[in-house]
Amino acid sequence: MTKKLLTSALILGMIVLYSIPAKSQDLDSLLEKEAVPQTTYATATFKSTRIVNGHSVERMKKKQLEFRVSHRFGQVNDGSYKLWGLDQGTIHLALEYGLTDWLEVGIGRSTYEKTFDGFGKISLLRQSNGAKNMPIHLSYLLSTELISFKTNPEKYKDVFSRMSFVNQILIARKFNESFSAQLTPTFIHRNLVPSELERNDLFAMGVGGRYKLSKRIAFNVEYYYVYRANSSSLPVTYYNPLSVGIDIETGGHVFQIMLTNSQAMREGGFIGKTEGKWSDGGIRLGFNISRVFSFNK
Repeated sequence: MTKKLLTSALILGMIVLYSIPAKSQDLDSLLEKEAVPQTTYATATFKSTRIVNGHSVERMKKKQLEFRVSHRFGQVNDGSYKLWGLDQGTIHLALEYGLTDWLEVGIGRSTYEKTFDGFGKISLLRQSNGAKNMPIHLSYLLSTELISFKTNPEKYKDVFSRMSFVNQILIARKFNESFSAQLTPTFIHRNLVPSELERNDLFAMGVGGRYKLSKRIAFNVEYYYVYRANSSSLPVTYYNPLSVGIDIETGGHVFQIMLTNSQAMREGGFIGKTEGKWSDGGIRLGFNISRVFSFNK
């Protein structure tokens, strides 16, 4: 009996001794894995794919579809007869889809000049820290617009003359959980312009920001400085677009309400053709409503 107990104890001891190095090795592997630096990406730099009128660096994820309805009322200085602009309205409808996690495409139609548009937005860099340190988000936007409004058929006699092309670089940074900012250098080429005094090419610099007021509410501001070499001699006076707005997130919806001096909701319109002046009451109440549908399993 004593011999059997000694044999059993010897076998048990050998099992314990063999198991200690294995457990130690597993623990070392786990510690080494935890010690490998991880990459953390900044998310939700903005609540929507738009800051106010213009694009933000945000985009639809792969296999996500956004249906967007944008509306701008008339100018406040239209007076009481037009209910301070509420009697009038301009609408833009859009579908935007994430082909991949870095490429978004979209199409739209606006009642402003009966404009059709399409765009592609490519995410080139993502803000991150840790193993991979990148201080900014960087995206590129290419957009094409086609005016279908029937006016001056001799001048706009073919489809190509009614087209314009927008190129933008979107540079954004999320400084903390509350504040994000974006710079948007912009180049617009218009194949044909209404007046000989207007240039076909426009250069603009956009700046925008978001300040988070609560978990689901944020305040946004957006401004574009448009360079026009001969602005004083143009038959129509244009102003730089300035917009302020509030984002309200409600689950699958993002509701944006804003004040802006722009009627158009596409870059070729609100950057190049803003006629409202804030100091004269040329301000419009507007809103954007977006609904996101996911086709991921």
